[in-house]
Amino acid sequence: MTLVPSSEFPFEVAVRITAFLAVLVAMAAAEAVLPRRQRRFPRGRRWPGNAALAALNSVLVRVLLPITAVGAAVAAEHRGFGLLNQIAMPAAVAFAAAVAMLDLTIYLQHVLFHAVPVLWRIHRVHHADLDFDVTTGLRFHPVEIVLSMVIKVGAAGAIGAPPLAVLVFEVLLNATSMFNHGNLAIGERTERWLRWMVVTPDMHRVHHSIFAEETNSNFGFNLPWWDRILGTYRDQPAAGHLAMTIGIEQFRSADELGLLKMLTQPLRAGAGGYPIGAVGAKSAGGCRN
Repeated sequence: MTLVPSSEFPFEVAVRITAFLAVLVAMAAAEAVLPRRQRRFPRGRRWPGNAALAALNSVLVRVLLPITAVGAAVAAEHRGFGLLNQIAMPAAVAFAAAVAMLDLTIYLQHVLFHAVPVLWRIHRVHHADLDFDVTTGLRFHPVEIVLSMVIKVGAAGAIGAPPLAVLVFEVLLNATSMFNHGNLAIGERTERWLRWMVVTPDMHRVHHSIFAEETNSNFGFNLPWWDRILGTYRDQPAAGHLAMTIGIEQFRSADELGLLKMLTQPLRAGAGGYPIGAVGAKSAGGCRN
């Protein structure tokens, strides 16, 4: 059912690091040439903290988790475990189905982190960035990264995803996260076409609005269809992309951009009105800018 032999993937780390660096450099260069919004802070003020957090996350995942999502898929394939390993189908169909199911899993995980207050306190580290650019796509609390990897490992095994599909999905997820957090100006017609195929920066930027109603929309990272199908799609921010306020109401000081401050944000201040269904949540019509 797999497209290539999948007993071993010794090149997984090399593929992921190469793709990550290529997309990061390309997006950083594109942002410098075609910025969508004016920055509140220079790159030198925000990027060191975001980069340090990403590096810390990479180390912790390797140290704390004995298996990757690709490894779980290999194990499931060898043992005949998981949904797709029980169904006879062409390899290409299994590959596409696995990528789509894994992407839906990440969408649902994202919604969950916005719905449960304790999980929101962890996830809001990502939303507390005071600008929106490629490094925002790297800014996640270590607890969230570990929980997300555990979910992906479980999903890869339960789905019975072909190992190559899992590897491609992981590369796509990292690449699209950096792309859709980009401070990148894309022509209106091109952007409208692209957002039917992939989550674009304009589509995802709405999700980083200070308004709770907008924060709780456009949860997709890779495929844009889940938001449309499940009713969480919002076309544009109320204030417009150039005037909208990025971030959340808490942690708006420049001091919060440092690594230690980001690591302790889940322990400071309450969940506020951001979790889905929270009493007193402020909407785009009522929240102050």
